[in-house]
Amino acid sequence: MTIRTITIPTIALSERTPIVDQLLDIIGELQKQLVETKEEIARLKKHKGKPKISPSRLGQSTKKNRDSNKKPNNPQAEKQDTPDRVEIIKVENLPKGSRFKGYRHYKTQELIIKRESILYKLERWQLADDSYITASLPVGVAGKHFGPTLQTYALHQHHHQGVTQPLLLSQLRELRFSISSGQLNNLLIEKKEPFHREKTALLPAALSVSRYVHVDDTGARHDGKNGYCTHIGNELFAWFESTSSKSRLNFLTLLRHEHKDYVLNEHSFDYMERQRLAPFVIKKIAEMTQRYFADKDSWNVYLTQAGITRNRHIKIATEAALIGSVLKHGFSLDTVIMSDDAGQFNIFNHVLCWFHIERNIHKLIPSQGKALEAVEKVRGEIWDLYQRLKKYKEQPSLQEKKTIQKEFNKLCKQKTCYQLLNNQLNKMKASKAELLLVLERPELPLHNNLSERDIREYVKRRKISGSTRSDAGRQCRDTFTSLKKTALKLKVPFWDYLMDRITQKGDIQWLPDLVLKTAHSASAPG
Repeated sequence: MTIRTITIPTIALSERTPIVDQLLDIIGELQKQLVETKEEIARLKKHKGKPKISPSRLGQSTKKNRDSNKKPNNPQAEKQDTPDRVEIIKVENLPKGSRFKGYRHYKTQELIIKRESILYKLERWQLADDSYITASLPVGVAGKHFGPTLQTYALHQHHHQGVTQPLLLSQLRELRFSISSGQLNNLLIEKKEPFHREKTALLPAALSVSRYVHVDDTGARHDGKNGYCTHIGNELFAWFESTSSKSRLNFLTLLRHEHKDYVLNEHSFDYMERQRLAPFVIKKIAEMTQRYFADKDSWNVYLTQAGITRNRHIKIATEAALIGSVLKHGFSLDTVIMSDDAGQFNIFNHVLCWFHIERNIHKLIPSQGKALEAVEKVRGEIWDLYQRLKKYKEQPSLQEKKTIQKEFNKLCKQKTCYQLLNNQLNKMKASKAELLLVLERPELPLHNNLSERDIREYVKRRKISGSTRSDAGRQCRDTFTSLKKTALKLKVPFWDYLMDRITQKGDIQWLPDLVLKTAHSASAPG
């Protein structure tokens, strides 16, 4: 299907008024929506669609340099290990007079997959008092009819390799395992409390040693209803939690960990004032002497007694009380939260992703040649400023700090012929403190790609498996995704981790403790 747009006649600048500029911008946006609608119709009719726009070149030079430093994938350069088995291949039909000259080595790797049926014969003894004693099953087998390696394999395939339960069941049956779909489901989600406890302890431990965290969320349907999964993490850990909401109340509840209390303190009242809560409401709350509430029910009773009934007033007051609880339980005000400008994450110390700021400008589709030139000019200036910030992070200086601030102000103050572009520049100006916080804290990242990469796990699972159905299934998906991502970041193979936990050997340190150890080692001098 041919997609055609109407060409708008060129209007001289001398003949253009502000209202004409705005109308041209509106026409441009309507044309954009029309093109997108026609493309969707073409897609549904399975016609050839419009080519995808190439990604932003922001930070491209760094990626090229990083890729150029990668070592070539040369199997001969890999470390030689001791062979598990040595086979001597003899020459047949040797001619007479031949002399043995040693061996020529040829190394291969093989994978051995076989079903092994084990019968444990537990000794049973009758004692002198006519009671009986029976030998115990090995750790990892008791209460189950599948061995530790099979348990590890099933969890690894499902949670790490993304193999769906039907495919995994089919594979195990082809390997001649006698297993039902219910048994496999139980193997994947039942009796996983030790894993859940480790995941629960991961977030508070990681937050206690993190100077900044990346956050993001994505859709995660559950039981046929819309839901969301929130990611919190950095280079040390990744933590996921699925809920039915992605509001600020939800995010604060996640930061509060397993605690259920509500606390009013000075930071709570500061937050109410920043959110412009009605002064008479703040006064009502301040006049009540109680400052600590054990759970949601006692907090709701307090609000009712204070005469706070409007939804907005309840929402802001509850957010303020959650902030007090989060800070009470160890969250540091120095910890910076990086996001893509989603409003629910804009609390405490907040920093914005430069890639998302530039992406908003990259998405603009101007209808006039002058406007297109203005967009390209501004994008170029953002790239230049971004590169200066990257160099500043490596070598901070007061002079460069002042120069970057000056260039940022100059960039945001300019007025172009494209009103939508001006709106984006005004938005950048309003977000100056969040975009340039790196000048005060050079250790902070400039983009939120880490969170986007981590949360892609959920996007992939959503496309392959769809939504979760049971609460236990959703909890296991959150738990094993968190533990897997964290283990890999700490250079712990996920297979080794699963096998260690199932056999209860304890050779691999508890992940929350390993996060603390890694953070302290990285911050130690020398």
